[in-house]
Amino acid sequence: MPTYIHERPDWPELNWNDKGLVEALGAVRHRQGRLIGRMEGLGFPLRREAALQTLTEDVLKSSEIEGEILDRDQVRSSLARRLGMDIGGLVPADREVEGIVEMMLDATQNYRQPLTDERLFGWHASLFPAGRSGMHKITVGGWRNDKSGPMQVISGPLGRERVHYQAPKAGRVADDMTAFLAWFNGAEDIDPVLKAGAAHLWFVTIHPFEDGNGRIARAIADMQLARSEQSPQRFYSMSAQIRQERKAYYEILESTQKGDLDITAWLAWFLACLGRAIDGAESILAGVLKKARFWEKHAGDALNDRQRDMLNRLLDGFEGKLTSSKWAALEKCSPDTALRDISDLLERGILVKDEGGGRSTSYSLAVIA
Repeated sequence: MPTYIHERPDWPELNWNDKGLVEALGAVRHRQGRLIGRMEGLGFPLRREAALQTLTEDVLKSSEIEGEILDRDQVRSSLARRLGMDIGGLVPADREVEGIVEMMLDATQNYRQPLTDERLFGWHASLFPAGRSGMHKITVGGWRNDKSGPMQVISGPLGRERVHYQAPKAGRVADDMTAFLAWFNGAEDIDPVLKAGAAHLWFVTIHPFEDGNGRIARAIADMQLARSEQSPQRFYSMSAQIRQERKAYYEILESTQKGDLDITAWLAWFLACLGRAIDGAESILAGVLKKARFWEKHAGDALNDRQRDMLNRLLDGFEGKLTSSKWAALEKCSPDTALRDISDLLERGILVKDEGGGRSTSYSLAVIA
């Protein structure tokens, strides 16, 4: 009996029970429509800010799923530059950050363009600009080979590894990807949201690259979700939700890849996760509205560039505690200048001291009415 779905004689004829998914699909489509309607009511500047926040989360969380932690400021700055947004306080980004941002934007901004092997090779090369995954040299911008053994997803300590999944042999990859791309670019009568879930599973099952398959699979799903909405603007992050549910994500992938070609259970999970991702967009919307109210309230305040930049950092979700030493480091000023900036904002009631004191004194934004 075959161990994996790609070993079945009728692979890749994936199928599912439409009737079993109709209620969940309808609920997700309703959520999509409501969210898009709410965002359209915000006006262009706030929509762009919401999209920037969402894309930032998408890039960060898609990498976190694979155990890679990116710098938030670098990701946000890279996205803003490429989207032509003036957000102030831009910082230079590493090649790795620029690469994943480039891939994500190409997938979502150019969603109408067909997906080709050359386009995928470009995404892969963007993810690994140095031609290495960690310390290991890998094939970049081309399908994997089996020189170092079969492609496996493994966990556990050395000597007691557990194989969760073994991908098709490298010799099959080119033909498998030809079939996948023909289906993905085709005009079959499949709901585009269901197609996003099926595409994600199909791609990671082939596992065509030596590394980066998960991030590219999620970019493909995002591309197809953009097609489902006919819009390049993203207002929810599927990757952020998958990051929260990472254990369940890997479990359903493993069980599906060891099952038959009926992927109803996978699609049901995908739709439920997507629904929770759309619900999670409320927090992004709340943050955007909070930021807009703040700057409307303080529109006439005489603030210097350092203060404006740091206040925007706080409004965008500053990680950790804000101290005078962090202020000085981030704004590239002396400790005395940082203290003067902070004292001024305390006197205006814009910042408040956190509990505690002495060398550990930290500050937060005052509650915005």
